[in-house]
Amino acid sequence: MTANGKHTIRLTMAQALVKYLQLQFSEQDGRQQRLISGIFGIFGHGNVAGLGQAIYEYGHELPYYQPRNEQSMVHTAVGFAKATKRRSTYACTSSIGPGATNMVTGAAVASVNRIPVLLLPADYYATRHQGVVLQELEHPISADVSVNDCLRPVSRFFDRLTRPEQLLTALPEAMRVLTDPAETGAVTLSLPQDIQAHAYDYPSHFFEPRTWKIERRQPDADRVQQAVGLLKEAKRPMILAGGGVHYSDAQEELEVFSEKFGIPVGETFAGKSAIRNGSGLLLGGHGVTGAALSGTIASQADLVICVGTRMSDFATGSNTVFQNPDVKFIQINVCGHDAYKMGALPVTADAREALRTLTQAATDAGVQADSDYLQEIGRAKQQWQKQLETEVYCPVEGQGMGQGELIGVLNEEAQAGDTIVAAAGTPPGDLLQLWDASAGRFCHLEFGFSCMGYELPAGLGVRLAQTEGEVFVFVGDGTYILQPTELITATQEQLKLTVVISQNHGFQSIHNLQNGRAGHSFGNEFRHRDNNTNRLEGEYVAIDFAKNAESMGAKTWNVSTPDQVQKALRAARKESGTCVIVADVEPRRYCPSSEVWWDVAAAEASNDPLTQKLRAEYVEQRDQLQRLYY
Repeated sequence: MTANGKHTIRLTMAQALVKYLQLQFSEQDGRQQRLISGIFGIFGHGNVAGLGQAIYEYGHELPYYQPRNEQSMVHTAVGFAKATKRRSTYACTSSIGPGATNMVTGAAVASVNRIPVLLLPADYYATRHQGVVLQELEHPISADVSVNDCLRPVSRFFDRLTRPEQLLTALPEAMRVLTDPAETGAVTLSLPQDIQAHAYDYPSHFFEPRTWKIERRQPDADRVQQAVGLLKEAKRPMILAGGGVHYSDAQEELEVFSEKFGIPVGETFAGKSAIRNGSGLLLGGHGVTGAALSGTIASQADLVICVGTRMSDFATGSNTVFQNPDVKFIQINVCGHDAYKMGALPVTADAREALRTLTQAATDAGVQADSDYLQEIGRAKQQWQKQLETEVYCPVEGQGMGQGELIGVLNEEAQAGDTIVAAAGTPPGDLLQLWDASAGRFCHLEFGFSCMGYELPAGLGVRLAQTEGEVFVFVGDGTYILQPTELITATQEQLKLTVVISQNHGFQSIHNLQNGRAGHSFGNEFRHRDNNTNRLEGEYVAIDFAKNAESMGAKTWNVSTPDQVQKALRAARKESGTCVIVADVEPRRYCPSSEVWWDVAAAEASNDPLTQKLRAEYVEQRDQLQRLYY
């Protein structure tokens, strides 16, 4: 007790941090859960004696997990937070130096995708009595800069705590940002290694349990009436569903709104599986790698209702997909920065609340579905489904199994409660087109940052949040090579994943783009060096992915036909531990084009006739299609 009669408790800064985190909860719609569900960490001299000691002594309700890579542990926290709809996350701690900078990529994934994660990197000595310390960056003009400053631009909140009492203001602000739907992302508290061990008399009330309510912002009445006016005028409206639909639990409201007014729905990567009941108005995945069906409808739409989406270039086709000269936009988004994009009528509100209010207001105003438009949508969907059956899900003579065929078998074998995770290369685009999210199957696509190496650790995060059903990690061989070691964490923690590796001998998504913009294959396939050309254009490199995964504790299968895939998936479902299915697929067999353009510029100056031709085509398409919607 202090001299003024207030109760205090003497703790090190690290101990106070650990004690505080265990007492924080989030609440939405009356559902309460722990805000920080545990902590991932790799210990070094920067955090072992401070935060490590604190977790050991005080972290009884803060489970510790041992990852294999600092970037991966942030991905795991992001996967968990996404699966819990941003209501809970993990903390991640690293030592000073490369451990901290390894987390930069994970922080970028979190902030770009608006997913909460708490980062606790160690930092240099704040007291400076020790002189220059191991792994300290000696900046020539800024003595207070460390490598942790790399985390500033990829964090939604950053603070370096140079005194133990600074926790009293830093932690509440960190929790506020983590639970604010409009501001959330990576939160970084940089912890000088000496200050972690310094003690302070903290007020006892600081460690009382606290619940952070995740608020639902209500829509402005005038904006709703303006939106109804646009709906009444529209002849060809369309909905773009983004991740905000999931985070606000607005799937039911979206389906009611779509069905009541006869408005078709395209889904972004983050919005995939927003429509869950097999609606006849679902256009499927939208954008550069989406379904041509959605791209065609979007090109003619005169009103686009965007729900919880950032409207990045993959959704807008680099500002080319919406070609109706009179097109208008309504942006429903909890974040004002996004709500005003595309020159839209902004409805800055929670997606669920906005859709409920808009549905009632449009009903009162007499807005009705257009039967002719509905019939047109139905015919277009039939044509798209026929294209899939004849071009994607069937074998091609003289070729191996296509990745589309592989996904087709995954669709057939997936059950209610199963989740599929993907992030980079061709898998997320193909799943955006092909994955069937009806009947209770989930889809988790990270494409805001398109981060290679995200898939496997994020799958662990999904599994930590989802105790029932299978968690499929669908990953290309190039991405698997980048970050396979969290298989060891899965084995250690007995967390079951079913990893499906699509083996196509390289980065075939970029290889396809390269051929379309440069005209030549170069550096995107796993080939031996050719002694004559001194380039990587010899035979494919033979890699035994199954043996690699087996060495880290997984049960494995090698498959090359749809029947073999089916048998392996059924066998894997019966296993209790992590499984890896290595599927050999045709390297250059791609899913149908979305017919949505993407602005990746061909070289403006080149002596290569083919590159010159591709540049001319690029310029013609850009000048013909690209526009600003302001």
